[in-house]
Parts: sequence; structure tokens; C-alpha cells
Amino acid sequence: MSSATDVEIAAMRRALELAALGPFSPNPRVGCVLLADDGTTVAEGHHRGAGTAHAEADALNQAGERARGTTAVVTLEPCNHTGRTGPCSRRLIEAGVRRVVFAQPDPNPLATGGAETLRGAGLEVVSGVLEEESRHLNRVWSRALELGRPFVTWKFATTLDGRSAAADGTSRWVSSTAARLDTHRLRAQCDTMLVGTNTIAIDDPLLTVRDAAGEPLEHQPLRAVMGLRDLAATSSVFNDDAETVRLRTHDPRAALAELWALERRHVFLEGGPTLAAAFIRAGLIDEIVTYVAPMLLGAGRNAVADLGISTIAAALRPRVTDITVLDPAAPGEEPNVRITLTPDTKTEES
Repeated sequence: MSSATDVEIAAMRRALELAALGPFSPNPRVGCVLLADDGTTVAEGHHRGAGTAHAEADALNQAGERARGTTAVVTLEPCNHTGRTGPCSRRLIEAGVRRVVFAQPDPNPLATGGAETLRGAGLEVVSGVLEEESRHLNRVWSRALELGRPFVTWKFATTLDGRSAAADGTSRWVSSTAARLDTHRLRAQCDTMLVGTNTIAIDDPLLTVRDAAGEPLEHQPLRAVMGLRDLAATSSVFNDDAETVRLRTHDPRAALAELWALERRHVFLEGGPTLAAAFIRAGLIDEIVTYVAPMLLGAGRNAVADLGISTIAAALRPRVTDITVLDPAAPGEEPNVRITLTPDTKTEES
């Protein structure tokens, strides 16, 4: 089996950069570069969201007849099924592409098989080029497919003594300006923001993704509010800045099932301690991101409610995967620390 050339590996790195431009959607982030025989770039493409052209089709559309005889360098195995768009494997064959180099095999059982189709049509196919980089880019999407439910990232801000709000209920601002800006960066990588009705009633958040100037970004995640409690129609979450859905349940697994049916794949859980505890007890947290402020309150609302743990031996011990110090972004503020963790998944219900 042939291997990728240095030029193709460089093109794959460019394809990964292109893939990262795409918004998170029910589909993976994918980039494609078409190379001529002399190694020059003929066209580039990337997927821009559900219902739009896939990366290969985007590049082929730009190349037109110049695509004939090229090498397609793609971050994910070309799909082999018809959904909102046709199969990319057929598009590549029909365009006269002679060689395909891809990174990650498609984990979606509905879409896999593109490599076999391409080889069956006589194209040269090379796989596994920068595969780990591609898997990392689409780690949430791939894991969601494996789980059959949205990947859940639980984010919360806390003081040194584990408080998310003071005794009088005030919580603005536990985290620093830099931490809040970083939160918006992470929100933009998800397709759903999830809170409980209590958070809406008490804090009245917008639940939108905003830039440093406070302006909403063009791409906005779905806002999901979970719980049976009725809410005022004037609540900020019901404005026109983004779409909002009500999940009329207290069951985390049922809520995720509803979101999965809406083709949501990455939930950013920003609810209060009660909602967080419900998801933890159900074993439905896949990633934890916490911002720790150098602040002591001594009393107030805990970051998470009672988990039924009465002894140190039974403590949940998530694994730390990253620690980052966020330097102050506003005068008079102290650095905050962002800690990213992967929970122990043994608690997930079967």
C-alpha cells in the first residue's frame, strides 16, 4: 500500500485548519484540499454546517473541471450515503479524482464504506494520515456517536471553598473577565446550552455566545431549559438572539434523548447545583470544566448539590487533563484557573 507524500501531509495539515473553521453541527468538522500532480493546490473546501455542501463537494465545486486527475486530501473518510446531500465518494469518482488521502475512518455506521467504494472504482486510497489530529478535532462528535446521546460538558465557576454564589444568592461575578471570555469560547464549540428552570428564574441569563465587546456571534447554540416549572415569557432566554426549547422533564437521560432527536451532539451544561448533581448521579457527564477564582465566601451555594456520598472512600475522582492559568483581562482582577477533567464513567447507567 502506498503512503502519503510530504506534500500530502502538509496539505492534510491545511485541511485540518479548514475543518476547524466549520461550526459544530450534527455532522463532523471536515476539510479538503485538492492537489495537482505538481503538488500545487487546485481548490480548498470545508463543511459549513448541516445541509451545506460537504468538504469534498465544496472543493470540487470550486475546482470544476480542474478537479480531474487531482489528489483529494480529506480529514475524514469520504461518506458513502445519501442524507441531506449525496455521497462524497460518488462525487469524487464522477469528478475524475485519481487519488484520495484521508485521515480518520468514518465512525458513523450510516456513512462508512467510502474507501471501499473509491477503491472499487479504481482510485488510489491512502488512510490514516494525521489520524490522531483528526480524531481530536472531532472527538466530541465521535464520542457522541458511540454513546448514542449528546456529549455533555459540565461547566461551573467556583471560589476556593467550592461556592458558586454567596449566602444572599449573588453570583456575579465569581469568575473573572478572562474566565467569562473563555467560557464564551467554549460555548461556541457546542451546539446546545442547557440549564434548569431555577437558573432562568433566579439569574435570567441570555445563554448566548458573545464576543469581547458583548455582541452576539452569528452562530448561536440552541438554548435548552430543563424542568417542569413555568417561566415568565419575558425571560431573556426567550428573546430572538437564539432558538430556545423547553425540555419538560426532570430526567437527564430523557432530556438528552430529546436533544439527540433534535440532532444535537454537544451539550454545554451550565445549570445550577441541583441539575449538575442529577447529571452526575446518572453518570451523564463526559467532561468537566471549572473556573476557580482566588476568593473565599465561607457560606453560600455549593457548586454541586448532594451526591449521596458520605465517606472519602466513595468520592468521585475525575482525572485532570488540563490546568491553565487565565491572566487578568480587566484592571483589579486576579488570575483565575481553568481546570479540565474527565470523570470516572463507571457511574453511567447501563
